Amino acid sequence: MNIGMILDAPFPTDYRVEKEAKTLAEAGHKVVLFCLNNGREQAEEYYKGFRIARYPTNVLEYKLSALAYTVPFYHWMMERKLNDFISRYKPDIVHVHDMVIGRAALNVARKRNLPVVLDLHENRPEIMKEYRHVNRFPGNVLINLSTWRKEQDKLIEEASKVVVVTPSAKADILMSTTKSQSDIIVLPNTPSKEFLEIPVDQALSDRMKGTFNLLYVGDTSERRGTADLIKAVAELKGSIPEIRLWMVGKSSFDQELNALATKLGVEGVVHFEGWQPERLFPSYIHGAAICLSPLKRNQHHDTTYANKLFQYMAYSRPLIVSDCTAQAELVRTEDCGLVFTAGDVNDLAAAVMKLYREADVREKLGENAKDALVNRWLWESTSRELLELYRTF
Repeated sequence: MNIGMILDAPFPTDYRVEKEAKTLAEAGHKVVLFCLNNGREQAEEYYKGFRIARYPTNVLEYKLSALAYTVPFYHWMMERKLNDFISRYKPDIVHVHDMVIGRAALNVARKRNLPVVLDLHENRPEIMKEYRHVNRFPGNVLINLSTWRKEQDKLIEEASKVVVVTPSAKADILMSTTKSQSDIIVLPNTPSKEFLEIPVDQALSDRMKGTFNLLYVGDTSERRGTADLIKAVAELKGSIPEIRLWMVGKSSFDQELNALATKLGVEGVVHFEGWQPERLFPSYIHGAAICLSPLKRNQHHDTTYANKLFQYMAYSRPLIVSDCTAQAELVRTEDCGLVFTAGDVNDLAAAVMKLYREADVREKLGENAKDALVNRWLWESTSRELLELYRTF
């Protein structure tokens, strides 16, 4: 089958998209990925078994994407590119990633009677509630999130099949649309075996020796609960003098986080590492005693898995996560960590203290994490539903 994948961003930047395209190509499908080109990449190339077709973009298109469901200009621009893409590569099916470019993709596919797989990496209308540009003028006037939610539901109804990342996300769709169970598959963004084979960076490993290390990997924005981590470390430093918090990632909230660490007197305890290449993630995880995901609760966080959860599990580390529905269920089901009440710094600190005091519990939870990852949560296992989905066409 000829599959035309559609991504409204430059590539390679999205590991989930890469894994899906590669998996389908390895299964014998011909995959061509439409993506955008900021001028720094080849217009076309072969990459890990599939073809990439890049179309020029500009700052105006990027800004209009935020208003995709306020005014139709972004969809018109994308439809022109997509018409050329489909005419040129003649896919049998369109697989569109996320809803921003979803309307343009569905419009073009419908005119050509092509089936559409809508791949929702997240609940975009819900996560947008946390975006600064949505909550500030002029975004708070121009962007209507109830319209985005209605449009997301319309896209789901029109799509032939829908892909989501958690059972909770599937349940949400079944409640808000008329889509049937059989038309929705769950495809978590889990790591592949390749991630397990990345060697440990010795220099980084040496930096992390001799201390009790807590690790957070990913976007450091406020909604991720990162400030709670710093507050918890401030509460614990008297009881755990060797405690260190390593924050690998960044966001526009970093200035506030640095100021908070200074205010609480833990600027020497918290390591702000910024964004680091994924090849170093295993080294950070290897050097950690506990890995964390302290997400604030909202409908988006309740219905998604942070990629970091599975990366932590891959290297036998116990998890401490907030009680967002999906990640709490994962940790409890696999018995691979502790769950605390989101936003409750005292509860978070108590969980860290428990695992600090009980090394045997830390070790057992870490073993459970690795066992669950290898036997149930590697991409090679979780991607089977994607392959089954394409056998239905």
